[in-house]
Amino acid sequence: MQSALIIGHTGGIGSAIAGVLENRGVQVTGISRSTHGFDLRMPESLDAVLEAQTGPFDLVLVATGALEIDGAAPEKTVKAVTPTAMLDQFAVNAVGPAIVQRHVARLLPRDRRSVFAVLSARVGSIGDNKIGGWVSYRAAKAAVNQIVHTGAIELARTHRNAVAICLHPGTVETEFTRKYLGRHPAVPATEAAENLVRVIDGLTVDQSGQFYDYAGKIIPW
Repeated sequence: MQSALIIGHTGGIGSAIAGVLENRGVQVTGISRSTHGFDLRMPESLDAVLEAQTGPFDLVLVATGALEIDGAAPEKTVKAVTPTAMLDQFAVNAVGPAIVQRHVARLLPRDRRSVFAVLSARVGSIGDNKIGGWVSYRAAKAAVNQIVHTGAIELARTHRNAVAICLHPGTVETEFTRKYLGRHPAVPATEAAENLVRVIDGLTVDQSGQFYDYAGKIIPW
């Protein structure tokens, strides 16, 4: 891997992955809300930033995401769902990555292996949901899984060596998760980044369109 584009490169996981790649000599281009001013709830602002990127990039990684938006915490029950909170979750966690995916064919090379990866979450797995709750966040992550899966089918028609993948980073110690860790075991962002880069390195075209965790194990839809 020679070059990478990281969307959300100033976040906990995004910055850690950028650091891991840079230590390996990869040229990393980072874009984020804090440095480029885009708002995932305003797709045209993200489009403008992406249109300025020329590539090609061997890796395009979407590391954006939000668990709590405008103070709306994850719901404990479906009775707590509100249209505003759910639409915000979809805008940030599903529509945002979809906007990036619209640009991916132009940003990835056609003559060599490349990867488009989106950080999803195990709670977006319908088959793995045993406890309920977190309705809007779960639904948005399930949606982005479908978006990437569908996009992978299209990408294969023009980029035979490309992999489009959803990745679950595990529970990571970041500001994103600080309020919700509780007794759940978590790993530092640097460890999570090493794990994710290892998985990305090992991906093959046959795995495109699937959903994997930080250990390289497939997660049910």
